[in-house]
Amino acid sequence: MPTNPTATAARFPSDYGQTDESLAEVLEWSDVSDLIARSSNYFVATTRPDGRPYVRPVDGTFVDGALCFGGSPETRWVRHLAERPDVSVSLPDDDHAVILEGAAELIADPESDLWAALAPAQAAKYPQYFSAESPTFHPFWALRPARVYAWSLTGFPAKATRFDF
Repeated sequence: MPTNPTATAARFPSDYGQTDESLAEVLEWSDVSDLIARSSNYFVATTRPDGRPYVRPVDGTFVDGALCFGGSPETRWVRHLAERPDVSVSLPDDDHAVILEGAAELIADPESDLWAALAPAQAAKYPQYFSAESPTFHPFWALRPARVYAWSLTGFPAKATRFDF
């Protein structure tokens, strides 16, 4: 995944107050990726078989350009992902809207490069759940976003940004 995605102004209807000035500035990807990485949890939106949305909070770790998260295959949201991997994820932040979109991929190979990066990052972020000494591999989902939307609710719509990968 590119470390510097293409950033353009996110467009909204004219009555949202966008101006030529607010369209001229965009956020830095490094600032947005820091917000993603620091979030303690994430709201994952999947779809039910009939197309209705289904949202659940999950723990996750953003590493190597991928948001990695896991869950029991018995949970409804994991079953949804197995059938329909397109997903939307947002952060639970009172001032920053950050929305990741793309297809989640099940990583089932303990020899994957992503697991090698994820294991120590998980142990550092969630020491109550993961051990750095002997990380145990469990299959997990990785979302390498195709698109990310981000803006601050303070000053909206200034710097509302769309990142394309």
